[in-house]
Amino acid sequence: MSEQVQAAQTIIEQLAGIIPGSAVAKNYQRRAVAREQAELSYQLLLYPQTPGPVSLDERRVIAAFVAGLYKEPATQSHYRALLQSVSPVWEHELAQILQKIDANGPWGSYPSGPLSAEDVPGEIWKHTPEQECIFGSRLIAALEHAHLLATHPRDANATALSHLASAGWDEDGIVVLSQLISFLSFQVRIVAGFAALVAQSSSRTTESV
Repeated sequence: MSEQVQAAQTIIEQLAGIIPGSAVAKNYQRRAVAREQAELSYQLLLYPQTPGPVSLDERRVIAAFVAGLYKEPATQSHYRALLQSVSPVWEHELAQILQKIDANGPWGSYPSGPLSAEDVPGEIWKHTPEQECIFGSRLIAALEHAHLLATHPRDANATALSHLASAGWDEDGIVVLSQLISFLSFQVRIVAGFAALVAQSSSRTTESV
């Protein structure tokens, strides 16, 4: 990676509050490949030159929804702002949905067998007719699938995929949708981890003064 790319802050560094030149920043930059790939994934999934089967607007809604499920403050705020720039109506309605959804977990049931003892029951979110009117059948199906993957990964089966197909999602679209959801799950976790390191480093600096 070039020195110019190394010097520029990535979205993860911005959201985690990593100070350029700090110990946390230097340690992350030593993992050049991981850092570059995480930033590239963000750019390709949220700012693709050719959106393909998932439009830019759909990507913004799905990203804001997944970030909202995990409730990491900086990440949630970032994607809410992106969605606000697309549609204040969608942003408002999504915020209302997220206030009511129980996003703890993971829940779900394993196939019948030894692991069934680890089954954890939990509510699977289902949209209302009013919500479908606002987002449309295709996008609301994607949101239900995102909730399933984020909080009910054990229940994300062939039947769930068939619901996406019925709402107009083709195979390529489902792949991109799943990649976006998986990336957000990764991004939220790494931002939360780095934010904790930044806070810890700041606390140590304060104590040493």
